Amino acid sequence: MKDKRKLKFLIPVLVVLVVGGVSYKLVLAPKASAHPKKIDGTLVSLGDPFVVNLAGGHYGKLSVSVLLTGTVTAPPGGTTTGASLLPQYDAVRSIVTDQLTGAPVSQLVDRDARHALLHRLQLRIKSSTDEPITRVLITDLAVQ
Repeated sequence: MKDKRKLKFLIPVLVVLVVGGVSYKLVLAPKASAHPKKIDGTLVSLGDPFVVNLAGGHYGKLSVSVLLTGTVTAPPGGTTTGASLLPQYDAVRSIVTDQLTGAPVSQLVDRDARHALLHRLQLRIKSSTDEPITRVLITDLAVQ
């Protein structure tokens, strides 16, 4: 008889503990923090590919994107092109063209030289415009 009393008391206690634990886990427990972003900001394409004359009679065709700090909201009208997101879009494109024209092929083909070129582009854009650009990326590249 004592065993039945113990069971009558123990089963509801176990059910309450299990329900309480599951409820806490699903509702009240602190949520795990989201994974940190690997790219923090907004990537914006600079539109049509650049075709530039390189040193030695070569030419390059490349697409460029820039990373802007924070989140950029699209202006009214529904289009989200680089020109609509960057007020100084034409100046940024001009700087990219100017920096790449006449560059040796090795600056685009060699990975380390290309990264140094991209860093110089970023510094030049920052010093010449008011755009909140934190990084310049070459997304497509062909050199001939």
